[in-house]
Amino acid sequence: MRVKTAAKINLALDVVGRLDNGYHAIESVFQTVGIYDEVTVELCEGTDIEITCEMPQKFADADPIPCDEHNIAYKAARAYLDRNGLEAGCRIHIKKDIPSQAGMGGGSSDAAAVMYCLHKLLGKDIPPTQSIGADVPFFLTGGTAYVSGIGENIRPITDYSGRILVIAKGTEGVSTAEAYGLIDGMEAPAHPDTDKLVNAVENAPDEAYRYFGNLFEEAVHLREVGDIEDKMTACGALRAVMTGSGSAVFGLFTERESAEICAAKLRTDGYFAEVCETVGSSFIEE
Repeated sequence: MRVKTAAKINLALDVVGRLDNGYHAIESVFQTVGIYDEVTVELCEGTDIEITCEMPQKFADADPIPCDEHNIAYKAARAYLDRNGLEAGCRIHIKKDIPSQAGMGGGSSDAAAVMYCLHKLLGKDIPPTQSIGADVPFFLTGGTAYVSGIGENIRPITDYSGRILVIAKGTEGVSTAEAYGLIDGMEAPAHPDTDKLVNAVENAPDEAYRYFGNLFEEAVHLREVGDIEDKMTACGALRAVMTGSGSAVFGLFTERESAEICAAKLRTDGYFAEVCETVGSSFIEE
């Protein structure tokens, strides 16, 4: 079985506290977007799991992706088979088009796709996925959702699909652990108003962009992020914001022509840049 599996952005992302177990509590609005990896799952004899990866050279150079038991998609397959008590094996092939170290959940999306395919092929329920990756539960549904806790509390909200975006990324990055450490050291940060964003998405979606925001952007201060945002704004973006802990940026546009011009300019300047739209689900079966 082969599926395309979507990336995500955070229309808003706030860190609201630290739990006793050391994890940070977030409040966020997640949104799937039309940049996809392609995941193929094939059942095979025996109990082994094989994984192969195909990716643009620029992705491989920036962040080599493990094609072994360390890949989150492998872990998802192992968890699905073991927790359902299945004596089965599979081959997984991942074709990457979602940039890595971008805050777009590419690995978690691949893991969710593997579980989705195994569910379709074998008919067993998908076990709890939170332990595999914090974003994996969201990708099993996709669309637009208010997400809280450490990512396990997911409440779908009004569909925000069909919005035109440019998504761009440079070479700078910061680890998630480092980004959270920077947030822990902040004094009196300006938190995005996630509640107002949810209300706007549900009642005044054309005004929702006014409440986009990301606390991580205030903490990490990446030069390329600022440069991309400035270029997007100059091309007519209503708002440009970093997603996740970085370092991709999304800009919201009202016209595709302006978005295409912006993406072309960003690519000329050496950035990864694609035009896409917000989408209402994670998976497209092929």
